[in-house]
Amino acid sequence: MAFTIPTDIENRPVAVIGAGTLGRRIALMFATRGGLVRIYDTSHQADEAALSYVEQHVAEVAAKIEGGEPGRVTVTHDLAEALRDAWLVVEAIPERLDLKKEIFGELDRAARPDTILASNSSSYATSEFIDRVEHPERVLNMHFYMPPQQNAIDLMSDGHTDPAILDLLMRELPRYGIFPFVAHQESTGFIFNRVWAAIKREALEVVAEGVSTPEDVDEMWKINMGLGTGPFRMMDQVGLDVVLDIENHYAQERPHLPAGPRELLKKYVDAGRLGVKSGRGFYSYDTPA
Repeated sequence: MAFTIPTDIENRPVAVIGAGTLGRRIALMFATRGGLVRIYDTSHQADEAALSYVEQHVAEVAAKIEGGEPGRVTVTHDLAEALRDAWLVVEAIPERLDLKKEIFGELDRAARPDTILASNSSSYATSEFIDRVEHPERVLNMHFYMPPQQNAIDLMSDGHTDPAILDLLMRELPRYGIFPFVAHQESTGFIFNRVWAAIKREALEVVAEGVSTPEDVDEMWKINMGLGTGPFRMMDQVGLDVVLDIENHYAQERPHLPAGPRELLKKYVDAGRLGVKSGRGFYSYDTPA
């Protein structure tokens, strides 16, 4: 079935489902052109933290985007309210396939017929969780990294996505300071994340084997690559529970992958050391996010 491309985008909101580390950053980027972004989450603590984060950074980020203007962000615990009149919905809930199947079934039933439904899943292709969706032609992956610092994103069809959606997003997303790249074949990990996964996994294995420490790996990375952050600090920013979920998914597809990285991550997660959001991961942080 052909999809009717949303119109009047300038005057319609974007909805973000999930107020976690990436959900709030996605909301921030879509709030840079003067429009409305609604964040939906079932946690009062998470959505208030997300709202505070966006309000703190939106003026600064909008100022760096040509034609940028700080917009409005609201939070709601009512999914129907979050979706009302939205031209785009971005799902950013935890990396659990059962949850994604459930939420996309709900989104497909509740959103307007011309609303684009996108998943920020970092490891699952949308083809894996559309069995409850009646209109897969409007569903796709829209995978963010760590905006506003890392603003390249992956777009990937669920196998049925109307090509006009990809054309629209390639045109529109750069206006929000977001730079899309299309994965031309279905790929677990998309484009950049497949490269990053290999680096991250080997860094974890070096530490799991006792060859080095997170701090030394990061320092060598920074010196040799000329970058300000190493892989362990980056994993802390994403959240070690999220990194573990992703690694577990890769391992299901590729049983030959070494277990050491997952075992190391699990030890930290079981101890409540999730990274920046808990105040302690591979590093310690003054204030939990």
